[in-house]
Amino acid sequence: MWTLALRGGARVAVVAAEWCEAFGVVTRGRVQLELRDGEPGPVLGREAGFWLRGTGVRALRNPGRRTARVRIFTPGARTVTCQSRHSVPQLPNDGGTT
Repeated sequence: MWTLALRGGARVAVVAAEWCEAFGVVTRGRVQLELRDGEPGPVLGREAGFWLRGTGVRALRNPGRRTARVRIFTPGARTVTCQSRHSVPQLPNDGGTT
C-alpha cells in the first residue's frame, strides 16, 4: 500500500504494467480519471474507490487547487509514499507484503 499525493492541477500517468492489480481510494480532495483517448473521465471524491485494471484509464488528475491523496493498494508491494507531480514510483516487485 502506498499514498499518491497530487498537488492542485497535477497529473500522473498510469502505466498499465505498474498498476495492473491496483485498487485506489481517494482519501482527500478529488481525482479525475483521464481516459485512454485523452477525454476526461469521472471525477471521484473522498472515499471513492476504483480499480484500474482493464479500465482504459491512462492518467489521474487533480482538478482542484488543494492537494488530493489516493491510497493505492497493490498485492505484494511494500509501503511507498509518492509526492510526485509527474510520475508514479517504481514499486518493488520482491514478493514482500504490506
